[in-house]
Amino acid sequence: MEKGEPEMVKHIVMWTLRDKADAVEIKTRLEDLAGKIPGLLNIEVGIDFLESEQSADVVLVAELEDRDALQTYQVHPAHQAVVPLVKAAAVARTVVDYEL
Repeated sequence: MEKGEPEMVKHIVMWTLRDKADAVEIKTRLEDLAGKIPGLLNIEVGIDFLESEQSADVVLVAELEDRDALQTYQVHPAHQAVVPLVKAAAVARTVVDYEL
């Protein structure tokens, strides 16, 4: 990649849920964002099976074209429609955003 060119962004979010039964609906709703938000190249959602003390319940890994695409994703109506469900279900959230 040439210097000054926008770099792809990886957006990773992990949630610990009040009730792990909500994980399947969250996974389905987040994966449904694929193809609906400009600049969202890939979205993957996993549900933890280990259930250790250190485990989060759900992880989202999204690849976006650049930082502007991440901002577009954050405010996009399709994403905002899922936010209340996730906020109501989660007791903890951890996020990492970085450029590739």
